Amino acid sequence: MRRYDDPVEVRRGLVDGPGGQQEGPEQFLWRGRLWKVRDVVAHWVETGPWWQSAGVHAVLGADGATGTTGGTATATATAGPTAGVRTDLLAEREVWRVEASRGLAATHAAGGPGLFDLVFDWADGTWALTRCDD
Repeated sequence: MRRYDDPVEVRRGLVDGPGGQQEGPEQFLWRGRLWKVRDVVAHWVETGPWWQSAGVHAVLGADGATGTTGGTATATATAGPTAGVRTDLLAEREVWRVEASRGLAATHAAGGPGLFDLVFDWADGTWALTRCDD
């Protein structure tokens, strides 16, 4: 599968999946082309990189109360029930691996289906296409 980090527009609806019908991506617009989801192959949730958090660095005796991610300092929350916990630790991304074909009336003869990973980021409410085998 090729890797991407392209924003996509997604329309949610009822789609066929491993456990029957469920709500998920029904169709998506990627690079100006409409893709219709035929099947949900897999669905899972990913969390942020907790091992890079300031809390883990503090427990391990690493530098200070601020963590670093790729050379950029990251701050911790200082008040409330999540005091001392980085907010990105709570960030989740919902991943949908789907089989999709182009257009609403696409058939296997019209280019065949492709396999796509569509990711919904709960932190900012955006969708992205991260992997593709079309």
